[in-house]
Amino acid sequence: MSLIEVKVPDIGDFKEVEVIELLVKAGDTIKVDQSLVTVESDKASMEIPSSHAGVVKELKVKVGDKVAEGSLVLMLEASAGAAAPAAAPAAAPASAPTATAPAAAAPAPAPVAAGSYAGKVDVECDMLVLGAGPGGYSAAFRSADLGMNTVLVERYATLGGVCLNVGCIPSKALLHVAAVIDETASMAAHGVTFGKPQIDVDKLREYKEKVIKKMTTGLAGMAKARKVNVVQGVGQFVSPNHLEVTAADGSKKTVQFKQAIIAAGSAVVNLPFVPQDPRIVDSTGALELRQVPKRMLVIGGGIIGLEMATVYSTLGARIDVVEMMDGLMQGADRDMVKVWQKFNEKRFDKVMTKTKTVAVDALKEGIKVTFESADPSVAAPEPQLYDMVLVAVGRSPNGKKIAADKAGVAVTDRGFINVDSQMRTNVPHIFAIGDLVGQPMLAHKAVHEAHVAAEAAAGQKSYFDARVIPSVAYTDPEVAWVGITEDEAKAKGIKLEKGLFPWAASGRAVANGRDEGFTKLLFDAETHRIVGGGIVGTHAGDMIGEIALAIEMGADAVDIGKTIHPHPTLGESIGMAAEVFEGVCTDLPPARKK
Repeated sequence: MSLIEVKVPDIGDFKEVEVIELLVKAGDTIKVDQSLVTVESDKASMEIPSSHAGVVKELKVKVGDKVAEGSLVLMLEASAGAAAPAAAPAAAPASAPTATAPAAAAPAPAPVAAGSYAGKVDVECDMLVLGAGPGGYSAAFRSADLGMNTVLVERYATLGGVCLNVGCIPSKALLHVAAVIDETASMAAHGVTFGKPQIDVDKLREYKEKVIKKMTTGLAGMAKARKVNVVQGVGQFVSPNHLEVTAADGSKKTVQFKQAIIAAGSAVVNLPFVPQDPRIVDSTGALELRQVPKRMLVIGGGIIGLEMATVYSTLGARIDVVEMMDGLMQGADRDMVKVWQKFNEKRFDKVMTKTKTVAVDALKEGIKVTFESADPSVAAPEPQLYDMVLVAVGRSPNGKKIAADKAGVAVTDRGFINVDSQMRTNVPHIFAIGDLVGQPMLAHKAVHEAHVAAEAAAGQKSYFDARVIPSVAYTDPEVAWVGITEDEAKAKGIKLEKGLFPWAASGRAVANGRDEGFTKLLFDAETHRIVGGGIVGTHAGDMIGEIALAIEMGADAVDIGKTIHPHPTLGESIGMAAEVFEGVCTDLPPARKK
């Protein structure tokens, strides 16, 4: 058999790169597109794929060598019947060995044949950012700060994406109002009685809109100060370097870019059997406060549904929740959810777990919902009639809505985009961040990914290597967790030890009349380094960051326990939980000797 020369393919803007790792050796049998060597420039690391299948006869490079397009990598004895590919694919960027690459929860898709564009160009830029949510505007602002001429494309009339316009921020505005209403009602037990609140839904809606306007106006000002060119409309790729933007009036603009960051986010999941009716809403519709129903069903027992249930319950609705899993708020440890559920018993008429929603009918007298038990041994609940139904069964990425294939960007069947730890897609000059690149779909994750993408695009050796990402349910009480959970550790056979401090022993929690919660820290059984933690109670979300920092810094129980926390605060429960673990806490009865 004849020997084949395998060379470095087109690697885009990279002129000369250094070999930092050999991934194959003489005698190895390799496949087409299998990675051969890892190279690194001042901008990124990437893997060089093989153009043919066969057996490696001789490596022509070693660690430390400089290579460029056309450089000989190795000599290959081709496999019998192996067909040469039509063209060598562009090198796929490689993850840094120590970085945690975002997971798209799906196998890498097949290579994509990109489109081409030779038409009129209306706007040119160094960096295009598609989507202006927290990840998108952060990516655009960071890119501009790094000296790139930046264009930010956004479908909404204002910046901020789903989060600021119809998600995180307006929901927190309503949750704040609900918390005040609930807290004033609870003051009767403390000897202070207020009259029944008079709720003006129109004014409440107006307050929520003012909050949104203040935030989005601030973003517009920051974009202007950074000279970020905001183009409003729906963006779709037409080539690896061109994006077409369609405005609300149907007019179109074409943006030509050198690099791009895709931050197109996600959309609510719709159930195919649910009809269109104004009494049936998703999270966006729920935030519009069209009505305060007497009876409301929440389909989906996740964080978004339960937050909205909190708001509508406080405003006067009676709530049912249906969830096909065996418990609400999946992801959090059951001991924390148990505290939340006990405190919120008064809000719910029915909590139907292990139950499927199988039919929804819009009738004149209400929305009729039919259920089916997910447990064959348990009878399904009877069909029920509701004034309003909130469908909150999750979100799906928008990867298939932006014509990514025209840019050559591979998208999985589920709509995710696979990226490396610098947030690069399979097309080296195009990055992706946020909901599009995998769970968890959280704004604070997207912001950090945005900074990495912008910095990597600017040539910095920046990587997304977060150990942990915190999660928060802004219900009442709040439930927050970070790192490995007890339930996860049990499922994986990981040996943990914990320190748990009950808020019934917290002077501040007792004084606040809110001592139902607790703080727990989870430690590696051998090293005693913290690997996880959770808080259930008021302001849990404001405190979980300390536990996240402790995990990132590799702190152990002594580090946390000997850090002096102010007294009396809820935050000192973190230090006390560490003391409980060490057996030195003097705010609880003496620990049993091991």
